Amino acid sequence: MDKKKLTTAAGAVIDDDQNTLTAGPHGPALMQDAQLLEKLSHFNRERIPERVVHAKGAGAYGFFECKADMSKYTRAGFLSKVGKKTDTLVRFSTVGGEKGSADAARDPRGFAVRFYTEEGNYDLVGNNTPVFFIRDPLKFPDFIHTQKRDPATNAPNPDMFWDFLSLTPESIHQVTILFSDRGTPSDYRHMNGFGSHTFMWYNARNDRFWVQYHLKTAQGISNLTREEACRIAGKDPDHATRDLHAAIERGDYPAWTVCAQIMPYEKARTYRWDIFDITKVWPHGDYPLVEIGRLVLNRNPKNYFAEIEQSAFCPGNMVPGIAPSPDKMLQARLISYHDAHLYRLGANHQLLPVNAPKACAAKNYQRDGAMRLDDNGGGAPNYWPNSMGGPQPDATAAQPPLDLDGKGMRHPQRLSDDDFIQAGELYRRVMSHIDRDHLIGNIAAHLCGAQKRIQLRQAALFYKADPDYGRRVAAGLGLDARQVERLAAMSQEDRIRATSAEAQLESLIAGAR
Repeated sequence: MDKKKLTTAAGAVIDDDQNTLTAGPHGPALMQDAQLLEKLSHFNRERIPERVVHAKGAGAYGFFECKADMSKYTRAGFLSKVGKKTDTLVRFSTVGGEKGSADAARDPRGFAVRFYTEEGNYDLVGNNTPVFFIRDPLKFPDFIHTQKRDPATNAPNPDMFWDFLSLTPESIHQVTILFSDRGTPSDYRHMNGFGSHTFMWYNARNDRFWVQYHLKTAQGISNLTREEACRIAGKDPDHATRDLHAAIERGDYPAWTVCAQIMPYEKARTYRWDIFDITKVWPHGDYPLVEIGRLVLNRNPKNYFAEIEQSAFCPGNMVPGIAPSPDKMLQARLISYHDAHLYRLGANHQLLPVNAPKACAAKNYQRDGAMRLDDNGGGAPNYWPNSMGGPQPDATAAQPPLDLDGKGMRHPQRLSDDDFIQAGELYRRVMSHIDRDHLIGNIAAHLCGAQKRIQLRQAALFYKADPDYGRRVAAGLGLDARQVERLAAMSQEDRIRATSAEAQLESLIAGAR
């Protein structure tokens, strides 16, 4: 039987829909990847008017207070003086649900922080988990589709959810976190935040460092069990939104200790993990947390739509001293977030008060467009270069060069045991007995809705992370543990073939004979 060939919107056959064009195996991404741009741009325009992801959210204003002079590592002004305060805006959200979904849903939580610095806005757009499901942005629209509604039934479909994840083994670390009780935090105040990606810091001498951000809640961690989350979702689907507003209203200001893991630039080449792989963490024993400041939320918005719904965070909003890494997921977000805001809010979304820089004025040659809110530059020149005294580039703001190597091509992802080690360590060493019991129960309660062949494939991935993990999931689903173990011993390609719909049909036919 001839298989259908995947094509672009223009009808050209696609050679690879899993790997972004990059300079070398670790990136960065190349702008010539028209397939990636087409796929992400179309994805950003699939929903009107709410956000495609992170649609349900809550937010508040506050401040960041620097607790340590970090000028040894970064020239960013807001991190250069102990006691220096910077105004902030924070938006929390659930990732997959629509605007009317429940705050208690099992889902990662968005944790986006805007620093209104004197050098421009700096947006740290992270989650409440240190890792993510995928490490290549070409997979992102497909992944989100599986978390949304079945196109035929318009209802969530466990087959879609688990079929994709079981075919994407690098997701195992995030899946383990999501189906622990950390997947249902009590509210937005009682959870940690993470920048998730690796970022570059550079100082006044252009010495470079790799960093990862951690925001540790001062309120303490508090999560819901599956049963508690289900009950609260039915009783008050907006409980976390209500809780955040009420806490600030009564003067119980939520706070987080902001920390960073800092790695010397050259250490990335020999580190035991690929530090640009968002499915991995840096163990704290290798790079301990360094406290850099404190984030406090002390003011509610006056109008939710104007200040929170219209807020437009973008990982590309950086200030001197902070730069991207070659992380392919981050590279795509630099483009995709801005593109999403152009579609959702318009060409002049950055002029909206919540998005405009507060401690400095924006000066550029962007003119016209819908909803222009200022004098549109008056009679000043709208082009560069000019000899009319207009704003001009400043070479001292340049980021240090990024070392690149390798061929520009779609580098295949190589699945290895490294993709299962950290998930296994989390299950075996970090989680308590109660945590593991809840994890298995949460997985079994959700995965039971998927086809048996998909259950087997996913259970095999859990087994590869830790045999006890896989056996307990198998027992919870009533699967043959020996069959799960055999699947776990296979290559991913053989495992997919053995659990395909065709293989299941052949097995049924053979059984009938």
